[in-house]
Amino acid sequence: MIRAKLSELTKKDHAAGHFLGDLLPGDYLTSGGLSFAGRGDRSHTNDGPDGRDYHVHRDREAFIILQGTGTMEIDGQHHPVAAGDIIIVEPGEDHHLCSSEEDPIVTVWCHAGENRHHNQS
Repeated sequence: MIRAKLSELTKKDHAAGHFLGDLLPGDYLTSGGLSFAGRGDRSHTNDGPDGRDYHVHRDREAFIILQGTGTMEIDGQHHPVAAGDIIIVEPGEDHHLCSSEEDPIVTVWCHAGENRHHNQS
């Protein structure tokens, strides 16, 4: 896991590529979404092979915490997260975003790669 803050990103000319280029390899954002977690929600629960509680990728995944608090569970360890945090999950790390009961999390998540998203072809 790599942790950064939106406020710490270097100000570069991002005319080519995306603004997470130093953290998320790949020329283009290839997939992603906006997620509104419910109070106490835990992402990717029981969606692994055969319903196991395991969620990994072969590439890095970025989570940008836009609002709220919670923890990013990486390989069974919980790391506190809050608005403004950027969490990069490394390939092969089992990960789950856990939203707090008091202040549910809103996140943008994304992956990057060599080719643009299919809607941009």
